[in-house]
Parts: sequence; C-alpha cells; structure tokens
Amino acid sequence: MADHPLHECAATAAPLIESGATIHQKFTCLACGARQTIAEANQFFSRGKCEECGHITDIAVQGCNYMVIWGEAKPIGGIQ
Repeated sequence: MADHPLHECAATAAPLIESGATIHQKFTCLACGARQTIAEANQFFSRGKCEECGHITDIAVQGCNYMVIWGEAKPIGGIQ
C-alpha cells in the first residue's frame, strides 16, 4: 500500500468526511514496516505510534493513506 503526502490525504479526505464517510488514517511504521490504522476517525495526525514495535513514525515526513467507510457495517451471510 502506497503512502502519500499528509497534506494531500487530508485535503482529498475532507469532502468525503463532509459527505458522511468515516475516514481512518493509515501509515507504515518506519522501524518495522507494519501497516497501522489510527483508531480516531475523521482526523489526521502528523505522528503515529506503531502497535507492533512502539516506534513513533513522523507521518508528516513518511506520508500516509486512509481507509473510507460508507454507511453502517452489516453482517454478511448471517454471521453476527
């Protein structure tokens, strides 16, 4: 998964948030390479802590991406 400049991600996510989407910022840990998703929705952060190794990544330098969620999650095939 590619990371992009923080300011570009925030700018492209803003209209999605305004349209009702839920956004979660993602980044790649510079120390161990683990892909991380930030729990706080609809916010962008300049630094993120890796849940795997504890390293603090400078997202403003490294870049990021985001996940978009539209609507409410629904069970698939009766699994609840």
